[in-house]
Amino acid sequence: MSYVSEQLEKLASKNPNQPEFLQTATEVLTSLEPVFDANPQYEKMANSALGPYKGGLRFAPNVNISIIKFLGFEQIFKNSLTGLPIGGGKGGADFDPNGKSDMEIMRFCQSFMTELFRHIGPNTDVPAGDLGVGGREIGYMMGQYKRIRDSYDGTLTGKGVPNGGLAGRDEATGYGIVFYAREMLNHFGESLEGKKVVISGFGNVAWGTAKKLEQLGAKAITISGPDGYILDEDGVTGEKIDYLLELRSSGKNICAPYADKFPGAKFFPGEKPWGVKADLYIPCATQNEIHTVDAEKMVANGCKFLCEGANMPTTNEAIEYLQKNGVVVGPSKAANAGGVACSCIEMAQNAEHLIFSEDEVFEKLEGIMVNIFKQTMDACKKYNLGDNLIAGANIAGFERVAKAMMFQGIC
Repeated sequence: MSYVSEQLEKLASKNPNQPEFLQTATEVLTSLEPVFDANPQYEKMANSALGPYKGGLRFAPNVNISIIKFLGFEQIFKNSLTGLPIGGGKGGADFDPNGKSDMEIMRFCQSFMTELFRHIGPNTDVPAGDLGVGGREIGYMMGQYKRIRDSYDGTLTGKGVPNGGLAGRDEATGYGIVFYAREMLNHFGESLEGKKVVISGFGNVAWGTAKKLEQLGAKAITISGPDGYILDEDGVTGEKIDYLLELRSSGKNICAPYADKFPGAKFFPGEKPWGVKADLYIPCATQNEIHTVDAEKMVANGCKFLCEGANMPTTNEAIEYLQKNGVVVGPSKAANAGGVACSCIEMAQNAEHLIFSEDEVFEKLEGIMVNIFKQTMDACKKYNLGDNLIAGANIAGFERVAKAMMFQGIC
């Protein structure tokens, strides 16, 4: 039995009821076979090896140990790819902020921090926001942390700008995805300009993605929400994005009202947008939203590129089908890394007591995303992986962590 098969068997035995965690472990470890073959010393080494733990807190009713472990596992390699001094971590609760009053949310955040504070710190673990945790929730947790610790030390990121947060942070993940997608298309001899793009969701990730696509000459033609999806061949751009932000802040469904306001848009209740023909697909909603049946629709429509915006949005089976049919898949741990990269920039801003402008932030972000794609391709070339960007990103992220651990004598 190979080393990877042995480890996967052990993980399955120890974590039998954690499908999301086993899914990401299988995807990553399987792609690392050539690394272990070429570097047997890695098998002898038994993760804040790169720096303080860094990752988001998620508040959603479906949060469980499997979800948190899958997110934390992905975060290790994502953070490694940024080249920044941060390890990986993740946390959360099955608390649902939707439908709750500000007072209820504040009280929960304060109670959560009353337990969490002893495990975090600027050089130990620096949480940020994720699904269900935005600037409001981070602000409430920050206030409680300050009351308990009597310290303003930048332990939390994703704060509002008045609290020392980073300008442009809300758009950062979406912007980073589009920078990565641009590099991916350029590498394969295509330009992002003029491309029609299918995206899902309309949280911060999808919003930033749609905005940056417009800036770079492409256009998102779909968005989706709990009520279905919108197809707008004229593009989800300009005032339409502003209107969606208004709808989102109201807590209402976003697709049906959009179709009512903009007559050229078509509303498809209860459906996903993966059957829409496009040049590029960017899932931005949640994990495992693309299954094999969706991948089959994409291939039938001539899909050539998929760039993952959400964390693990594509099942392993769907990825295998897409790759077998010549689709280039940009993995989430690479494409989605812009958010945590900007969180690290916020840590630097807090530590140095400086303020970075939006232009400075986005310039740094673009450089990081370009370098992530370069690392991915370098690993593909080193291990003769062809165009398998998923394996390339896994290997590039893993090798940086493994080398740091070996240098530190961790076993």
